[in-house]
Amino acid sequence: MELWFSEKHTENVKLSIKVSEHLFHEQSGFQQIDVFDSIEFGRFLTLDGYMMLTEKDEFIYHEMMVHVPMAVHPSIKRVLIIGAGDGGVLRELIKYDYIEKIDLVEIDAEVIKVCREYLPFTACGFDDERVNITCQDGLKFIRHPHDEYDLIIVDSTDPFGPGEGLFTREFYGNCYKALHEDGILINQHESPFYKEDAAAVTYIHKRIVESFEVARVYQAHIPTYPSGHWLFGFASKKYHPVKDMRASEWKSLNIKTRYYNTNLHLGSFYLPNYVEELLVDVE
Repeated sequence: MELWFSEKHTENVKLSIKVSEHLFHEQSGFQQIDVFDSIEFGRFLTLDGYMMLTEKDEFIYHEMMVHVPMAVHPSIKRVLIIGAGDGGVLRELIKYDYIEKIDLVEIDAEVIKVCREYLPFTACGFDDERVNITCQDGLKFIRHPHDEYDLIIVDSTDPFGPGEGLFTREFYGNCYKALHEDGILINQHESPFYKEDAAAVTYIHKRIVESFEVARVYQAHIPTYPSGHWLFGFASKKYHPVKDMRASEWKSLNIKTRYYNTNLHLGSFYLPNYVEELLVDVE
């Protein structure tokens, strides 16, 4: 008998992946956690039945979350990650020797535990001596820091369930307060393609525009995410993601990547017209 994992992207569209083995299942205090193995995409993690990452394409998402701001800000020393219990963002950040401290705040300790055991390809940076792990609601954590971080990366689930509070005006305002005067905020911005997802894009962007001097959106192609067309948000008090990019300096670091490069960095901020129209309506 064949086993397939299916995720509905809309009422009329779903993604299905043939599963070779169901490796893990648990209902934590926050969500249902599953890990599967597949022939095409390798191991993959789902939360409440929604795809979080696969072994085959996770590098695209995590590299675009991390290396875009790292190629813009000239001196990132202190970083806050909210969410990202799979460790993928952390894996990319620890490639930078000059980062001094990384605080990771994940609401569900079980996600970290499961990923350590089943997803070593992402969960390989938790033991770095610069990393401090706090298992707490990011919405509560972010209320307290003031002028503390150079970079905040919000690697959250979709804007419902445990991650819902990470898409509010209050949350983005507190992120602004927690950043230094030249700080950068990066967040996952959903997909612009299907109607319901596009509504989430405009909802998120409106709240970020209200809080930050610079707010731009960039894109990547991630095959297992809805429509394959995924957006990220770049918000800053000072730096522009294209005008202030330091291509030669970033290249001199010799950071190994599989997706990100500085030409792609520039191109990722040039959006299709249908996406520009979504964003302009909000702005």
